[in-house]
Amino acid sequence: MRVIALGENGAMARPQTDIQAGREQLLDLVMEIIEERGNAGFTVTDLASRAGMSPASLYRYFENKEAVIEAVAERWFAPKVAIMEEVVASDLPPRRKMYEFYARRFVHLRAMWAKDPVAFATYCELGDEHFELVRSYIDLGDHYLGLIIGEAMADGFFAGLDVDEAISLVNQITGCYTNIGVMQHLMARLSEEKLARIIDATFDGLSAADRGARAVTGLRAA
Repeated sequence: MRVIALGENGAMARPQTDIQAGREQLLDLVMEIIEERGNAGFTVTDLASRAGMSPASLYRYFENKEAVIEAVAERWFAPKVAIMEEVVASDLPPRRKMYEFYARRFVHLRAMWAKDPVAFATYCELGDEHFELVRSYIDLGDHYLGLIIGEAMADGFFAGLDVDEAISLVNQITGCYTNIGVMQHLMARLSEEKLARIIDATFDGLSAADRGARAVTGLRAA
């Protein structure tokens, strides 16, 4: 059992940095429990027991289980958000920027999967179960993607599309490199080289132009 030091009852409020340090220690324990037992095995009581504190003391750090899961999501997504922010802030041309936007996160996620596929699957399940808590990170990804698409449009790409439609189409095209639930089943078939070809094809062909596909009515025998 790992004991986290707490102030005595009635003590003055601790500095925010101390509260944050306690939260980080508790998050370490939460992730240990989740990875050991799966999402269904995590309870606030288990966390308090492992931390060597009462459930009442635990609520000094987190209001409820939902707040704990939200903090786990924040930690899990933090390196992915950092990657996106770094790429968007770079001076790379839009095509290369979009590739890096996806490739760097893919490499990071692939390393997590390779280290512990079971834990990776557990976090996928956790995200599915608490989708409303992770939706903001998906929306943030769309926001950053929209910035890259806007730069590409300024250079003449994606003609005839508006930004929102382009975001939707690009997400569908690149989905297996960002949707972790799908990714874990296809990981052996995914690569940076294939992703680069997908991005090139997207930049070279994606537009509002009708090149004949919609004119096809029904299947035709060879």
